[in-house]
Amino acid sequence: MSALPFSTTCRHSNPPLHSHPKSSFIGFGQRNNIWQLFIIKKSNSNRSIRKLCVRNVASNKKEELKESLTGQVAGTSNEFIPDSTAIASSIKYHAEFTTSFSPDKFDPSKAFFATAESVRDSLIINWNATYEYYERINVKQAYYMSMEYLQGRALLNAVGNLQLSGPYAEALRKLGYGLEDVANQEPDAALGNGGLGRLASCFLDSLATLNYPAWGYGLRYKYGLFKQLMTKDGQEEVAENWLEMGNPWEIQRNDVSYPVRFYGEVISGPDGSKQWTGGENISAVAYDVPIPGYKTRTTVNLRLWSTKVSTEEFDLQAFNTGDHAKAYAAMKNAEKICYVLYPGDESIEGKTLRLKQQYTLCSASLQDIIARFEKRSGRTVNWETLPDKVVVQMNDTHPTLCIPELIRILIDVKGLSWEKAWDITKRTVAYTNHTVLPEALEKWSLTLLQDLLPRHVEIIRKVDEEFIHEIISEYGTGDLNMLQEKLGKMRILENIELPDSVVELINNTIPAVDPVEEIDVDDNDNDIKAINKKDEDEEEGDEAGEEEQEEDDREDPVVEKKIEMTFKVDPKLPMMVRMANLCVVGGFSVNGVAEIHSEIVKEEVFNEFYELWPEKFQNKTNGVTPRRWIRFCNPDLSKIITKWIGTEDWVTDLEKLAILRKFADNEDLQLEWIGSKRRNKIKVASFIKEKTGYVVSPNAMFDVQVKRIHEYKRQLLNIMGIVYRYKKMKELSTEERKQLYVPRVCVFGGKAFATYVQAKRIVKFITDVGATVNNDPEIGDLLKVVFVPDYNVSVAEMLIPGSELSQHISTAGMEASGTSNMKFAMNGCVQIGTLDGANVEIREEVGEDNFFLFGARAQEIAGLRKERAEGKFVPDPRFEEVKSYVRSGVFGTYNYNDLIGSLEGNEGYGRADYFLVGKDFPSYLECQEEVDKAYRDQKKWTKMSILNTAGSYKFSSDRTIHEYARDIWRIEPVVLP
Repeated sequence: MSALPFSTTCRHSNPPLHSHPKSSFIGFGQRNNIWQLFIIKKSNSNRSIRKLCVRNVASNKKEELKESLTGQVAGTSNEFIPDSTAIASSIKYHAEFTTSFSPDKFDPSKAFFATAESVRDSLIINWNATYEYYERINVKQAYYMSMEYLQGRALLNAVGNLQLSGPYAEALRKLGYGLEDVANQEPDAALGNGGLGRLASCFLDSLATLNYPAWGYGLRYKYGLFKQLMTKDGQEEVAENWLEMGNPWEIQRNDVSYPVRFYGEVISGPDGSKQWTGGENISAVAYDVPIPGYKTRTTVNLRLWSTKVSTEEFDLQAFNTGDHAKAYAAMKNAEKICYVLYPGDESIEGKTLRLKQQYTLCSASLQDIIARFEKRSGRTVNWETLPDKVVVQMNDTHPTLCIPELIRILIDVKGLSWEKAWDITKRTVAYTNHTVLPEALEKWSLTLLQDLLPRHVEIIRKVDEEFIHEIISEYGTGDLNMLQEKLGKMRILENIELPDSVVELINNTIPAVDPVEEIDVDDNDNDIKAINKKDEDEEEGDEAGEEEQEEDDREDPVVEKKIEMTFKVDPKLPMMVRMANLCVVGGFSVNGVAEIHSEIVKEEVFNEFYELWPEKFQNKTNGVTPRRWIRFCNPDLSKIITKWIGTEDWVTDLEKLAILRKFADNEDLQLEWIGSKRRNKIKVASFIKEKTGYVVSPNAMFDVQVKRIHEYKRQLLNIMGIVYRYKKMKELSTEERKQLYVPRVCVFGGKAFATYVQAKRIVKFITDVGATVNNDPEIGDLLKVVFVPDYNVSVAEMLIPGSELSQHISTAGMEASGTSNMKFAMNGCVQIGTLDGANVEIREEVGEDNFFLFGARAQEIAGLRKERAEGKFVPDPRFEEVKSYVRSGVFGTYNYNDLIGSLEGNEGYGRADYFLVGKDFPSYLECQEEVDKAYRDQKKWTKMSILNTAGSYKFSSDRTIHEYARDIWRIEPVVLP
C-alpha cells in the first residue's frame, strides 16, 4: 500500500481514547491560511498521558512540508501507514471540529460523518497527486459523460480500496462502534436509477484501479429519482433525502463554475460570425467526488454539476413588497434543473426540464474540458491536437448535445472555422448505445430545441445538411426511391424539408427524363417515397399534346429537361431531431454493450450507418467491478476463493477465478461453499424481515429478480409463473406438495418509473400475490413472495451474495446487456434466462449445463409478433388458466383487467402481448421444473454454483475498460511515480 491516508487538509483534535507506546501520527491541516503540524506523542508510562503539540508553521515553509509529505506518499521504503490509534484520533478530531452535529453526543450518524471525513483526507492526497501529475505530463485523458452514476455507499469501498479496512475497524472499536454498523448509516447516493448508472460507477472504479487517466462528469441531483414506498395501493414515490445531512465525500468547488444559457437569439456579425445572446443565464457549479483505485495511489475524479444563479437575480424589491414568489423565481428556476433525475416528461415543462438537464451536463463539462486543455497547452493552443489529448465518451444518448455544443464553443468562442470545428468534433466524441427499444432512442421536438437552444439547432441543421450531401455522394441519384429510403432512416432531422442546397444538388445531378416531371418527396415517419406526377394533359392521353411535343423535338433535338423537386412534410406529424443518429454521425466510434446487442445495432438499429461506416462500429461487453461485487459485498466467499486459488490477486485479475474449475467437484470446497451461501442467506432472511415484516426460511431456495420494472424485463412472466405454482400447490395435499415442490423464497426488487402505469400495475400485482401467498397457512414455507422496497446498490449488495437462482428473462433481443446477471454469476448464483444481452456470453463462459435456458430466440421475435397480429397464436392452456385465476379475485379486490388485457388481442397499443409473455410461458414453466430437479441434488447444484463463479471472469469491468482504452480512447495507464 503506497498511499498515505491523511491529506494536507487533515486536522486533529484531542487525543484518542487509547494509546500505543510506540505509535505516532503526523498530519497537516490548513485553517485561515496557517499551516499546522500536529504531532501526537505517546508516553511509555502506565498512565499513558498523551499531549497534543501545535505550532504555527511559517508560510514560506509550506511547500517544504508538503514535499515532505508527498515524499512519504510516493512509496518509499519508510512509507508511513497509520495505525488504528492515529485513525481514531483523526475520527475524533472530525467529530469535534468538522461535522455538522451537536458536540454533546457521538451517535452513529456522527460517527459515520467523522469516519468518512477522515477517509476523505486520505483520498485528497492521492487525488491531488494524481491530477498534478497528469497536468505535468499533459497526458491524453478520457472524459466519461453520463446522466447517471449509481455509486452506492462509499465508506467500505473506500477503506477497502485503500487497504485500511482493518485499521478503521479497530479504530472504531476503540470509539465504541463497529465499522459495518457505522457504514450502514450512509445513505446511497441518489445519482442514478439502474444499469446505466451502475455501469458508469463500475467504470470509474476500474479506471482508477488500472491507472487510466480519466474523469467522470454528471449532475448532482438533490432528490435523485425517488424513494419507493410500498403501500396497499402499490408503489408510492417520495423525494429522496440523501443530501439532507450533507455529503461528506464531495467538495464544492466555488471557484469552478461556468455559464449556461437557454433561450435567447442568435445574431450574425458582418463577418459571418454568430453570437448567441440574451435569454436565461444560470451557473453550473462543480462538486468533486474522489474515486479511489484498489491498491494504487491513482484516484480519479467524478465532477458533478449543481445549478444556481447569481445573488443579483434575487429581486429584493419584489420581496420587500410581498411578492416573494417573484423575488426568488429565477433562483428556483435554476435550482430545479438538478432537483430530480429524469423528471416526468408528459408535459412540455417536463420535456423542457429534461433538455435543460442534458444541456447543462454537456455545456458545463465541455467548458471545463476545454479550460483544462488550454491550461495544459500553455501560451499557444493548437486546436488540431484536441483529439490527441481529449476523448469524450457519451454514455447513451443523453449527452448527445455534446456534439453541437463542442462545435459551438470551437466556432463562436474560440474562432475556428466550421470545417475545423466539425473535423475536430468528429475525432473527439464517441458514443455507447444502450438500447434497441425504439422509444428509448431519444427524439426531441425541433420546435422545443429551437426555442431552448437556437444556436444549437442552427448547428444541427448544418450537420444534417452536410450528412445528406455525404449520403448523396455515396449512393448517387440514379435510384431516387433508394436514396429517399436512405434519407428517411439516416437523416438527423425527421419530417423536415430538405435543405435548399440538397434540392439544388439533386435537381442538377439527376438524369434528365421525358418530359418535365415534378417529383414530390413525401417524408412520413421514416417512410419516404418518390412520387412521379404527370402533367394533367398527359394523364388524359392528349394526342395533340404528344404531336406538338414530337414536332418541338424535331425542330430542336437538344431539349433541356428539368426536374423540379418539392419536399412535403406531414403537418400532422411533429418535426423531430433524432439524437441517436446525431451521435452516430458526430462520433468517431459507436459501440454496443454485449455481443448480441452489438450485432443487432449493426444489422437492425443502425444498419444503414454500418453499411456506410463499418469501421465505426464495435462491441464492448459490459462488466462490473469485482471489488465491490465480490471482495467487499461478499467477504465470506472472497476468503474461500482466495484460499483455493492461493492468492488474492484475483481481485484485480479476475481471470484467476478460472482456477476454481479444477476444484468444482472437491467435497471440501463444496462444503465451504454451501456454508458461505447459507450464512449469506441468513443475513438476507433477517434483512427481509426488517424491510417487509415477512419471515422466510433460509432452508428454501432463494430465487431473485431485481432490476428496473419494465414490461420487456418481464417481471410479469415471473409472477405469473409463481401464481401457476401456487395454484397447483393449492390443488395438492400437504404431503404431495412437499414431495413435488422445492421450497422457494421469490424475491423481487426494482422501481417502476413514476408515470409508467403498466409497470406500476406489475408492482401492485406482485405485492398482492405476496400478501395472499405469504399468509396462507397451507403453503407455509413452501412458497414466499417478497417485494423489497426501494431497491438500490446497498440492497443489491445484501441480496446478491445470498441468492441461489437469479432471473434474467427479458424478451430476447431487447436487453442490451444487463449487469446484474454478471454480479449474480460472480457470487455463485445459477441463472435462468433467455438468450438476450450478456446472458448469451455468460452461458458460454459458465457452461451450457450451468445455465437454465428457455424462450424464443432474438431472430424469431419479429415473426412471432407477425404471427400474433395475423391471429395465428394459440395460447397454452396453462397460460389461460393463470389469467382466469388472477381474474377470479383470489389476490384481492384490485381490478387487473388492464394488466391481463395487455396479454390479449392481436394488435393495438398496450395489447397483443408485445413482449411475448404468453409465447414463452410454457417454456418457462418447463425450465423451472428443471430448476427444481437440479436443486434437489445439492452436490450438483453446488458444483453449478462454483462453475458460475469460475466462469464469470470475463465480466470484470477491468476487462471492459482495457478494451475501451485500447480500441476507442487510445489512452495508456499512467502510474504515479
